[in-house]
Amino acid sequence: MNQHYISALSPLDGRYHTKLATVRPLMSEQGFFKCRVQVEITWFIALSDAGMPEFKPFSKEARIEMRSWIAGFSASDALEIKEIEKTTNHDVKAVEYWLKNQCQKPSLSESIRTELTRASEFIHFACTSEDINNTSHALQLSALRESVVLNYLDQLIDQLKSMAHQLAALPMLSRTHGQTASPTTVGKEIANVVSRLMKARVKIADVKIMAKMNGAVGNYNAHLAAWPDFDWHGFSKRVIESPVHQKDDLAFFGLGLHQQDFTIQIEPHDYMAELFDAISRTNTILIDWARDVWGYVSLGYFKQKLKAGEIGSSTMPHKVNPIDFENAEGNLGLSNALLNHLSAKLPISRWQRDLTDSTVLRNMGVAIGYAVLAYQSLLAGQAKLEINPQAIAKDLDNAWEVLAEPIQTVMRRFGLEGAYEQLKEATRGKVIGPSDLHPLIQSLNIPTPEKNRLLKLTPSEYTGLAESLARSI
Repeated sequence: MNQHYISALSPLDGRYHTKLATVRPLMSEQGFFKCRVQVEITWFIALSDAGMPEFKPFSKEARIEMRSWIAGFSASDALEIKEIEKTTNHDVKAVEYWLKNQCQKPSLSESIRTELTRASEFIHFACTSEDINNTSHALQLSALRESVVLNYLDQLIDQLKSMAHQLAALPMLSRTHGQTASPTTVGKEIANVVSRLMKARVKIADVKIMAKMNGAVGNYNAHLAAWPDFDWHGFSKRVIESPVHQKDDLAFFGLGLHQQDFTIQIEPHDYMAELFDAISRTNTILIDWARDVWGYVSLGYFKQKLKAGEIGSSTMPHKVNPIDFENAEGNLGLSNALLNHLSAKLPISRWQRDLTDSTVLRNMGVAIGYAVLAYQSLLAGQAKLEINPQAIAKDLDNAWEVLAEPIQTVMRRFGLEGAYEQLKEATRGKVIGPSDLHPLIQSLNIPTPEKNRLLKLTPSEYTGLAESLARSI
């Protein structure tokens, strides 16, 4: 770790910087600038195709050149914009000026330079800064959702589903309120988590990413002032919702988002709240799982694979701590704290605009960054888990009291009075074994086949449909 990282204020850019390589290009300020450039160029080229007499369609060569500015956008480009911002004190205007400078680059052919320079006043035409920013945020979140959040969730779901199938038949003692309860299987308990995550994934994937390009207060005022007979609402929708351009496609292209028709100056951010709430709920499921695994490791149900050279405690040499699940829990909590603030704050804006959302929005990557750290920890921790069937079997064999439930249920089926109360008296608060239960079963006035079935029953066999449920996930 060089001095830059060791002196970072945030652990995301310090201790954990190497783990967030998928998030940083999308959610850093450089990534934000790149999206702004993409939006400005998309709008610029679309305007040339709109049929305005003063603005002729761009040539093939000019389109290829401008698209290369998006594809090749680099850290040095972002720093050039930051240099311009020192003068403008306005980051979106700095992007506009950078694009105008690009149109005059000496490296361009004379014909392309002339064509772009002549049209350069149509860069940022009729746009307010928020037209560029909200669409850029939408592009960032769309990419982040697909390539990062859903990608990690799919890995977690696949890993847990595999574990659920492998351990579907392994009996395990349940605990409700921390006390022994009806047995289940290890695979079924993991399948419960998989089922919840699959539903949560759908909620995240189904959120429509919204955007607007309708001017200073959402009414297309400047647009109509410039060209009153044009369908600006339909044009904006086409730019926002048309697919993002393909490499060799020079036809009309857009941003691949969903149009928000009614806005103030800013897009209302309701979709952001919906998305962040969906991710937060997913994180809560994973916190629940991380705590449960921590407990199973503590009980000895899972062992952890050893790695040469690793140290669990600086003073207790024997320890192998469940640090992956502890780190996951901590980082999921940090993520949710930020996500919950984002979802509560962003949909609120005074009158037609205040700037409180701007600084908050810059922390979207931080909120997701902590979640990504947690997802990575869970994947690593789950890969280290090794089942300890001996410890699980020992607990089951010491919990014959759990068979009070099936015995009293069969008694009630055959109309024996006081079934629950008899088993409560025989088992509650006591350590019992088969020698305590079998005489009771023998004394029951129930059909012999049912009596024999109960006499053969053991805690490890009393798992209901757990195995088949685990295999069905």
